Amino acid sequence: MQLFVGLGNPGAKYSGHRHNFGFMAVDRIAADHGFSAWRSKFHGRISEGILDSEKIVLLKPETYMNRSGQSVAAATRFFRLQPAEVIVFHDEIDLAPRKCRYKEGGGHAGHNGLRSLHSHIGGDYRRVRLGVGHPGHKDRVSAYLLHDFAKADADWLESVLQGISDGVEALAAGDSGRFMNAVASRTSPPRPSRKQAPKEKPGPIEHTTSDSPASDTRGALRKLMDRFR
Repeated sequence: MQLFVGLGNPGAKYSGHRHNFGFMAVDRIAADHGFSAWRSKFHGRISEGILDSEKIVLLKPETYMNRSGQSVAAATRFFRLQPAEVIVFHDEIDLAPRKCRYKEGGGHAGHNGLRSLHSHIGGDYRRVRLGVGHPGHKDRVSAYLLHDFAKADADWLESVLQGISDGVEALAAGDSGRFMNAVASRTSPPRPSRKQAPKEKPGPIEHTTSDSPASDTRGALRKLMDRFR
């Protein structure tokens, strides 16, 4: 069994925020893979299903981002899970938009949701880091994250979410490489190769010069007579 956690803030006014990218990811997984209806538990909302023969519980903490660890800790205690059996989907300002990276363990890099998880379950959980880009100055980060994605982001945002859905069974099976390939195939599809016209095979090369005689059509007898003129 594994716990997949999406980080975000509860409530309709936050639903389109960049900081709610994690919520969007687990919502897409639940919708595309036939998970149960969301219900309240562990200071959050959970949905249950099967991926690659593995039971998966999706969790969206409703404690607000800064106290996400409270909800995750309650769920891990109930299911007796180790941090390595937890995968957290979260927004990442240190990655460009449309970028997605898988990571095992590490620091929280100032992300308040991850900081809370560290304080409750330690740092050995796994993460799917979802790039949203950086506003350019640290003083603008909070307002940037607590704001809806721009309309221009809609296409790549959908591509990332679809890629996550495509590859999530591989993620549940522990194949992070195949998961990342599934996301990349949506966000960076291979360019179609240009078909070139087949090259013509060169024919025999004819060497001619300005003083080359024209083709001689005389018969042998005529050639002999002309020779003795």
